[in-house]
Amino acid sequence: MGVGTSGVTIDGRIVGAALLLLVVLVWQAGQAAGPNMAALAVVGGLLGLVLHHASFGFTAAWRRFVTTGEGHGLRAQMLMLALAVCLFFPALAAGELFGRPVGGFVFPVGLGVVAGAFVFGIGMQLGGGCGSGTLFTVGGGSTRMVLTLFFFVAGSVVAIGHLPFWHGLPGIGGVSAITMLGLWPALLLHLALFALIVALTLQVERRRGVSSRPRTAGDWLRGPWPILAGAAALAVLNFLTLWLAGRPWGITSAFALWGAKGLDALGVEIAAWHNWGGMAGAIERSVLFDVTSVMNFGIVLGAMLAAGLGGRFRPTLRLGAGDIGSAVLGGLLMGYGARLAFGCNIGAFFSGIASGSLHGWVWLVAAFAGSMIGVRLRPLFGQP
Repeated sequence: MGVGTSGVTIDGRIVGAALLLLVVLVWQAGQAAGPNMAALAVVGGLLGLVLHHASFGFTAAWRRFVTTGEGHGLRAQMLMLALAVCLFFPALAAGELFGRPVGGFVFPVGLGVVAGAFVFGIGMQLGGGCGSGTLFTVGGGSTRMVLTLFFFVAGSVVAIGHLPFWHGLPGIGGVSAITMLGLWPALLLHLALFALIVALTLQVERRRGVSSRPRTAGDWLRGPWPILAGAAALAVLNFLTLWLAGRPWGITSAFALWGAKGLDALGVEIAAWHNWGGMAGAIERSVLFDVTSVMNFGIVLGAMLAAGLGGRFRPTLRLGAGDIGSAVLGGLLMGYGARLAFGCNIGAFFSGIASGSLHGWVWLVAAFAGSMIGVRLRPLFGQP
């Protein structure tokens, strides 16, 4: 243990363990899939550090806006998106970034996406975290969120068998604002929409008499960080992911893969399921060949490092029935909904909108509506 200048006790054992595991991850990823994968493991670690130090979550920010009208978290998300589109749109319009081909997340818009995002919104409030929130709180030592993550994976696998039905519902296909409108009109439209949402949050705060004050920042090494700094860092790191991986940051596809590999190990012929026939190789190969998995591992370890630096790594096994029930149900709903909606708050919302995809905006509306329902269900599980 060590005490920093800010009075925060650094947990040297956790910091050392997290750094060692990160080094092992980077080394193993590089050995398995090359230096590019090693770099993506580092980016994952940085994402986890930023998410934890800035306490940058979507679930709590949406819940505060619904329950109290406080909108600082939503404004931070709009800043993140504004920076992201300014970085992403020119690269996506050109089709390359620093000599590497890149493409965005532009997925079909249909009733399945609406249903999936709505279900995900309910689940994120019950589970206590979204896709990124679940990972960084697991890394931060939350035993409850380990349970949420397990059932997030389970829900993802269950959804695989139902995808033919959901994706067969009426839809309009993928819609890219960059393709339809051109680079600059698409960029100006998105910036105007972000400004409109910011103005809406300020109006709601004034009407409800809410004083929204940013959290006081701490030491830059130990945290906590200003949430706006976290927003800017996440936009830059997603852009770095676009360059290294050729596509934006995503999270939940790895959960489906982990679950599928688990079932395969138990003898279940999941390779014959719809949507897995062409991905049998992914089940057979090491997860270190999967970009999303490697980055997810990095996020968990980066958050563990941040928790150790901030002296906040304190796992507890004392979970009540309400904690367990909400974690199980929330995880299942998020896993199921994310598969239907082509992602979670990161892959569908953040990276979808950063890609200029209409499905990202549809996801936002449907998931926020589901989140409003989820907020009202939380007291049934003893959650505030």
